[in-house]
Amino acid sequence: MIDNKVHYRTCNLCEAMCGLEITYKEKDIISIVGDKKDPLSKGYICPKSLALKDLYEDQDRLKTPIKRTENGWEKISWTEAFDEVENQIKKIQEEYGNNAVATYQGNPNVHNFGSILYGGPFLKSLKTKQKYSATSADQLPHHIASLKMFGHQMLIPIPDIERTDYLLILGANPGASNGSLLTAPGFPQKIKSIQKRGGKVINIDPRFTETSKISTQHFYINPGKDALFLLSLLHVIFDHGVEEKTHLSDYLKGIEEVKEIVKEYSPQKTAPIIGIDSLEIEKIAKDFVNSKTSVCYGRMGVSTQEYGGVCQWLINVLNIVTNNMDKVGGAMFTKPAIDLVYMTGIQGKVGNFDRYRSRVHNLPEYSGELPVATLADEILTEGEGQIKMFICTAGNPVLSTPNGKKLEKALDKLEFMVSIDIYLNETSKYADIILPSTNGLETAHYDLVFHQLAIRNTTKLSEILFEKDKNQKHDWQILNELTERITGKKNNLTPHMMLDNMFKFSPYKEEKLSVKKLQENPNGIDLGALEPLLTKRIFTSDKKINLSPKIFIDDLKRLNKELLSSKDKEKTNYPFSLIGRRHLRNNNSWMHNSKLLMKGKNRCTVLMSSKDAISLSISDNQKIKIISNVGSIELPVEITDEIKEGVLSIPHGFGHNRKGTKIKLAEKNPGESINDLTDDFKIDKLTGNVNFSGTRVQVKI
Repeated sequence: MIDNKVHYRTCNLCEAMCGLEITYKEKDIISIVGDKKDPLSKGYICPKSLALKDLYEDQDRLKTPIKRTENGWEKISWTEAFDEVENQIKKIQEEYGNNAVATYQGNPNVHNFGSILYGGPFLKSLKTKQKYSATSADQLPHHIASLKMFGHQMLIPIPDIERTDYLLILGANPGASNGSLLTAPGFPQKIKSIQKRGGKVINIDPRFTETSKISTQHFYINPGKDALFLLSLLHVIFDHGVEEKTHLSDYLKGIEEVKEIVKEYSPQKTAPIIGIDSLEIEKIAKDFVNSKTSVCYGRMGVSTQEYGGVCQWLINVLNIVTNNMDKVGGAMFTKPAIDLVYMTGIQGKVGNFDRYRSRVHNLPEYSGELPVATLADEILTEGEGQIKMFICTAGNPVLSTPNGKKLEKALDKLEFMVSIDIYLNETSKYADIILPSTNGLETAHYDLVFHQLAIRNTTKLSEILFEKDKNQKHDWQILNELTERITGKKNNLTPHMMLDNMFKFSPYKEEKLSVKKLQENPNGIDLGALEPLLTKRIFTSDKKINLSPKIFIDDLKRLNKELLSSKDKEKTNYPFSLIGRRHLRNNNSWMHNSKLLMKGKNRCTVLMSSKDAISLSISDNQKIKIISNVGSIELPVEITDEIKEGVLSIPHGFGHNRKGTKIKLAEKNPGESINDLTDDFKIDKLTGNVNFSGTRVQVKI
């Protein structure tokens, strides 16, 4: 009789890095529970982790390469697949130039250290400027703010939520997400802990979210007006003279310029536009300053809006001038076992911005990538540099990027397309060849990125639980093979060998970290709480923290012209503002094929305030049409008092009603894609990041 066995690993389905204890027999999973010995999550898990069983057992998952033919999709050998992809890359680049081949890297790549380690060399081998990723549909403003202020694109401050006395949250819902660009498993419990020790959690959001329900106070804000709110907080802070000399004062420059700039943003002037009473704005500012420790955290809702870059800059400024940056209980920086910031920083590889611009819309480059908002038009617009071939890795941009319908039209016009993906989905269906990788429990896992963003310094390696089938390949093997074929150079290093080499540069010399040591400690190793270290990590040329980078100061002219104007021309034809949302049992579109995550009532609804529903004579669950300037969708209404009047909300990642896919469960619960309404021309013009928050729409019954 075969006994049950136990396997320990980190869940890689979102950013939280929850430790799992998986009981199994042969290739059957008996149970998945939280690992109480994990030094970061301490036994906490969310429902997403249970879906690892579904994803592993999913019959719709591809395991061998498939090719589009006149008779439909056909299985082919790996050799045949690699041969054709190699030939097409070389043929198209020889005919049209290197930039005729474009790439897109979806969000799951960053949750996979094989993709991170081998994806870079592959992209470099193509020698194309047409590189795209989910970054410009998400966190790009964070990187630009860090690059311009601290000198490194990955030097992103982390709210020290376990030790703060006052947490101000903008455009984030960690009660559902457990944090984003903030790895903090069990965030709801941590919010409650702040309050138990006498602290406050203030949530600013157009919707009364899962986070709002457990916060001390919630304030409704008009979508896209967060920059004005932050400017007004700073106005109050400086106007009342409540700012103090900070421990970083000797490292700061530009504070006088900030003081001068914020003078014109009094709460009395901005409150009607923001949607929060001026007295409440003043109180929030004073409470933030007067708390023993405070920290402001802003995420997707403030990043994916018209002034996302300005917002992330101002959040950093707020934390700095109130003496809450690089301080226990404030915004801090990590010291991970594999310290990518330090390793790249001392080499001068701190990131880049605006070295060149996109061919069609003149949008700025970031770290060798162009904004995804221009991808469709780069395919559709003829001329030198037009994209002819597209390689999409672990992404579904038809559902995740603005104006998905336009992108569909563009993908259909390509000469050749390759998808590295485990599903035949809404994007990969346009491919000529799909190369499927192993998934989840068939892979080893080390969080190269999210350890850089965690609320505690830990390290952990998850080994393979179930060996792959003989005909399967890991993502790193696929990427490595393609790189070798393009460059002619062989790379014999495995991910574990590369990991071991990186541990040689670890700041934790006494711990003598290695792959072997992590294998001997499958629950992970605790490396301690976050400590102040920013003064040793400033990578600007003058070793100063720049509070007033010129690009942000200049962008305020645009903000003043557009946000401070009392008239919104679009409101007449499109009276509602549309925002997205995410659920605890959701992350990316590919998780919609898990029965554990999809059970229960339909979650793809449009939230509407009861006042708006009454005025339009709309009843609960009634199907309505939502129309924007780029498209329309129909879906049922969910009437609630938990959303601001004049605002609608639709969840991200649905839209599985496109023909030609093979994701059976998702197809049965298709929902509608919010990105059939979002506008690829509406972006943050400063950073090039997409603007998902506040799309103007109308309602038809």
